[in-house]
Amino acid sequence: MENTLVDKTFRDSTGKIVIAQMPNLPLIVWIVASILSLILTSGKINTVLDVLANGSLFTWAWLELFQGVNYFRRALGLAVFIGIIASKVL
Repeated sequence: MENTLVDKTFRDSTGKIVIAQMPNLPLIVWIVASILSLILTSGKINTVLDVLANGSLFTWAWLELFQGVNYFRRALGLAVFIGIIASKVL
């Protein structure tokens, strides 16, 4: 079977098309911390939750960028990584 760019972009090493996956621990932590920071909107706990959310999303993006199962997942990691940096710079 020929390994085309489309295959490399959307298929994993077993040949399955992978666009979305079950959330891993950094993504779950980001979701929970983000929701809690919307509920607890003031004080040090909000700051801690914000740092935790950003750190876990950064970790998820880094893992996807360097260990993603296909080019699409790696591009997704890069896009989120750039988005995180841009949101902090601007």
